[in-house]
Amino acid sequence: MIRVGISIGDLNGVGFEVIMKSLEDNRVLSNITPIIYGSARIASFYRKSLNIQFNYKKISNADHAEEGKINVLNLWDDEFKIEPGISSEEGGTVAFNSLEAATKDIAAGKIDVLVTAPINKKNIQSSKFKFPGHTEYLTAYSNADDSLMFMIKDNLRVGVATNHIPLSEINKTLTKDIILRKLILMNQSLIRDFNIIKPKVAVLGLNPHAGENGMLGNEESDIIVPAIEMAKKEGVLAYGPYASDGIFGSGAFKNFDAILAMYHDQGLTPFKALAGGTGVNFTAGLPIVRTSPDHGTAYDIAGQGIADETSFRNAMFLAVDIFNNRNIHKEIHANPLVVKKGERE
Repeated sequence: MIRVGISIGDLNGVGFEVIMKSLEDNRVLSNITPIIYGSARIASFYRKSLNIQFNYKKISNADHAEEGKINVLNLWDDEFKIEPGISSEEGGTVAFNSLEAATKDIAAGKIDVLVTAPINKKNIQSSKFKFPGHTEYLTAYSNADDSLMFMIKDNLRVGVATNHIPLSEINKTLTKDIILRKLILMNQSLIRDFNIIKPKVAVLGLNPHAGENGMLGNEESDIIVPAIEMAKKEGVLAYGPYASDGIFGSGAFKNFDAILAMYHDQGLTPFKALAGGTGVNFTAGLPIVRTSPDHGTAYDIAGQGIADETSFRNAMFLAVDIFNNRNIHKEIHANPLVVKKGERE
């Protein structure tokens, strides 16, 4: 039984609704033990207001989680205000406290994987959280040199070279080194997390038509192509640069195991259009497994009982799959009969 830690995200968003709906079918509990980092009061509020059958066990420590049951780790007994659809300071405070508690427990080995419900990137800001989002917070907490925002839907896998930064900053931020690091991280993740032996990666250009041979920009020739060549020397099967509209519009993306986009919307817009609200955000390159749904707090529908839980459920399943794949990868490479790279039989 894999222990799935769940942070509840923004108190007033759709986080708790999609969590409850994802766990409503008891068959989900056949191979996972969910531990929700929140409070019994929040669970009771949404269970009653949304009329969802949600039976849970209240616990005070992840060590007390019971298999075959939904466990709600009661972090507070405070009487904070729950206002579905409203961004509030309390909503941000609860989101951070839930995330912090779950992160500490995965670092301590009390949970196996972490699935995060959506946060509001503005109201969560505080002296303890000064990050653009989950990805950057968890990267810093893990003391990782880098990480990759990796969007997953079955065989469609899209990563981004630059994360949550303004469009006006991309030209100044994007470098050969950044692209190379992301390509290496992507390649390692495809091998370790998805069991793909020799992954093929498509790299997108930055400009329209991938620069049109310098007519529409030089970033491709000056930055992206050299980074691809450097990646090839590191053993990464990287190809490109390709125009984003061309590779997605023609369906050529299906010829690759993953695609590296240069910036957030260049990758996430086609991904979400193709995934249809069922994709997952996975943070590759960390020592822990963390996934989340591919949507935000959705204040406009919060508290109405109409939020689609598919993406969140898929995030739980993917986290379990990656956890298992990593264990398989460790076992294979711990086998003395496996011939390591550079060795002869």
